[in-house]
Amino acid sequence: MLAPRVVDTESRPVTSRVIGSSPKFRTVLENVELVAPVDCSVLIHGETGTGKEVIAQAIHEGSQRSQNRFVAINCAAIPAALVESELFGHERGAFTGALHQRVGRLEAADGGTLFLDEIGDLPLELQPKLLRALQQQEFERLGSSRTTRVDVRIVSATNQDLWDMVKRHRFRADLFYRLNVFALALPPLREREGDIPLLVAHFVRTFAERQGKSIEHIPDHVLKALERYPWPGNIRELQNFIERSVIFTRGSELRAPIGELVHAQKPCAAPRTLADADRVHIVTTLKETNWVVGGANGAAARLGLKRTTLIAKMRKLGLSREAAQEVDIGVPHPGGAPDGAPGDQDDDAIGSDETSALTKSG
Repeated sequence: MLAPRVVDTESRPVTSRVIGSSPKFRTVLENVELVAPVDCSVLIHGETGTGKEVIAQAIHEGSQRSQNRFVAINCAAIPAALVESELFGHERGAFTGALHQRVGRLEAADGGTLFLDEIGDLPLELQPKLLRALQQQEFERLGSSRTTRVDVRIVSATNQDLWDMVKRHRFRADLFYRLNVFALALPPLREREGDIPLLVAHFVRTFAERQGKSIEHIPDHVLKALERYPWPGNIRELQNFIERSVIFTRGSELRAPIGELVHAQKPCAAPRTLADADRVHIVTTLKETNWVVGGANGAAARLGLKRTTLIAKMRKLGLSREAAQEVDIGVPHPGGAPDGAPGDQDDDAIGSDETSALTKSG
């Protein structure tokens, strides 16, 4: 059956609309409640789709500014040439196409909260002006010499390592320190054990009501499949999948297209020895050349070896085309003709008289 509508049994005033009860996410909610009433800058870290804007809204709703506006701007979604105008506004005639005066997001959030999403994508040349606006609470619109004063709380978010960007001179250190007064790290969905059933129930209920359907049951095998899947797109991916599932559903039981979920494969183990590394490198090159050893475009030439030297290495490593097909060593087939396609029909191709014994016997 669907989970109860009320998820947070402790009736948290700030996070009552935020769903999650896993230990890692509980820590986030506790920190949100701690910082929300304090009028300081907050920097939220997290992978794409982890719900950074939802947390930013919870911070706003728990603050003394909750009766005023929550204004959001995605720094990655706006062309670099327009970000300054979006943030600070412009006067009529400030640039080509500026036919009217425009109030920027910073001014629109006066008295409230400005959420700067994907702050790591803010153009470097614009960062000093934003820093001044945050420190002095004042700025000038594009094309104006008149200073506008505002009272705004800044909450920013990123999926990048800002400190690493600072070290590579791609983000200003002084702006980083100004934004990072209080840091919040959101765990990815794969680390929120027990939260998936709660989120699934919430999304099923939401989309069923929106589509005018009555869905009362989520099969156990569906929930287990959803819990096994790593959700690289996090909550946003789960939300989209549940919406699609509700569309497919005609009765009272959720019909989810579980077959669409592509389970993440375990990464190939790194080579442990020099022989392992040689084996991987040689097989990769052989696949690229459709197992042609010699010739100007053969594997030996690409590896910088004599043809006889490469054949000797293959014998020593036990490499053959058949062995490589039988045992998957995790090497992709990036190019070359497909298996069975005609290649260079000379004595440099695997399968010729000189090398056929090698491919058969290894």
